[in-house]
Amino acid sequence: MKTKNELRQDYRQLRKQLSGDEVNDLSRKITTQLGTWLKGQEGLTHFHLFFPISKFKEVNTFYIQQLLEQQDKTLFTSQVNREENRLDTLQLPPEASFFLDEWGIPVPQESVRVTATKIQVVFVPLLAYDKSGHRLGFGKGFYDRFLASLEQPVLKVGLSFFTPEEAIPVEPHDIPLDYCITPEQILKFNKH
Repeated sequence: MKTKNELRQDYRQLRKQLSGDEVNDLSRKITTQLGTWLKGQEGLTHFHLFFPISKFKEVNTFYIQQLLEQQDKTLFTSQVNREENRLDTLQLPPEASFFLDEWGIPVPQESVRVTATKIQVVFVPLLAYDKSGHRLGFGKGFYDRFLASLEQPVLKVGLSFFTPEEAIPVEPHDIPLDYCITPEQILKFNKH
């Protein structure tokens, strides 16, 4: 089994090979898959969305934002709170405008900091994931801490351009995904 660092390097390399057009095309396909999944999930109304760091060729979630806003869903995102080394939850106004923070993360210009208690679905950024739903992020642990801090159960949905690894190394604090949406399919993972 490859180490987490080897996997991170592999997937950074895989993403680097994607053109901007390919990233957008694959992101639109992921959004289409999400639209299909949502048809059976009418009770889900509160979604937490990450926004892409374009230099890392992350999934372009602005398409997902548009889809969810068209369906009148309530959207949240996060902003890194560096002093407390955690993510603060922001409620996203419809058709928000964004600026890039010092890490290149899109942050909404007008947003309200809120508690995360209404969130039902969290879209989780990742570099790699495996067939059991374990994910590999950038290694800072922000999302594992954020998910661990939520008092209510939420659906954890990964977004990936790629197919799953057979297995990736797991640590006790790692929180597995419930689903991962790729351009081709929606993977559902068994509860651990």
